[in-house]
Amino acid sequence: MAQHSFTRRRLPWIALAVALAGALLLALTPQFSANAGEEQPDSSSRTAARTAAPAPAGSAVARNGQLKVCGEKLCNQKGKAVQLKGMSSHGTQWYAKCLTDGSLDALAGDWGADVLRVSTYVQEGGYESDPEKFTKLAQRVVDQAIARGMYAIIDWHQLEPGDPNENTDLAKKFFTDMAKKYADQPNVFYEIANEPSGVSWTDIKSYAEEVVPVIRQHDPDGVALVGTRAWSSLGVSEDGDEKEVIDDPVDAENIMYTFHFYAADHDDEYLQTLSRAADKLPMFVTEFGTQNAAGEGGNDFTMSQKYIDLMEKKGISWTNWNYSDDDRSGAVFKPGTCDGDQWEGTGVLKEAGVWIRERVKS
Repeated sequence: MAQHSFTRRRLPWIALAVALAGALLLALTPQFSANAGEEQPDSSSRTAARTAAPAPAGSAVARNGQLKVCGEKLCNQKGKAVQLKGMSSHGTQWYAKCLTDGSLDALAGDWGADVLRVSTYVQEGGYESDPEKFTKLAQRVVDQAIARGMYAIIDWHQLEPGDPNENTDLAKKFFTDMAKKYADQPNVFYEIANEPSGVSWTDIKSYAEEVVPVIRQHDPDGVALVGTRAWSSLGVSEDGDEKEVIDDPVDAENIMYTFHFYAADHDDEYLQTLSRAADKLPMFVTEFGTQNAAGEGGNDFTMSQKYIDLMEKKGISWTNWNYSDDDRSGAVFKPGTCDGDQWEGTGVLKEAGVWIRERVKS
């Protein structure tokens, strides 16, 4: 719609009245975009932009803002490399009760965590059984992390089947809903496939190149995390290594690759693979434990510390599995903790919880 302009010269009173009426009508009439006919940003994104609150002073998000991938590193809004440290939830279909305002106050405050991984299982009574319910549940927990100035990893936690392409349509729906809501929030990462297994890197790469653009339609800035072959071991658990990713990376910007390890089972071969990969690829350890690969049994703190030292040296961000009171040794809280309201300190923690809390805080 053409805009009116007025000169300083005197107008006849009738012309002046007409001009003033036209200006009033223009002010009250909705303006149309010059790009009318093109797809406009989703209304939920615009609402998020209007209602997003600033991160709490001193929090990780207040310090670093929107993160991005720069070379092989994760960098803050000023281009400085950062390392995030925090925890992963257990499956929200089982342990949502461990993700309360009190527990997340403890994680952000008492622990000093920078990041929370929010794990939405696809199967096992998870997302596929009730997409609307589990989308809302994931958003509730992500919102809690945002309110505390933590980053949040939106984890599409597929395990079986190991081929993420079996869940592509569901993944597109989930990440569309999440990216629309958080398009204007600097807090979120999108982990598009937890632990691919029994599938080639070519097929994982193809899946990533189909799903990442769905996220980018709504959130062009959020970092996407791509699972690697053989339970996110860069192929090691199926006799591969990092070269397959280095030689054939995903065709997308602002992405990182994930690596998972469990120190009682995954020794120096895995450690050295992560070390080499971090020199060539942007890596994020979105899951690890001090126990065996099932997250149970005795803790190998000696091997775990080797990983912690490597990740510190190379600036690799990490989240530990898991922030729940599951009876396995890998869950940080003693059984029954999540039925109560005491979260701070070490009295509510198992041995692994005490150990990892110290390293999140450091």
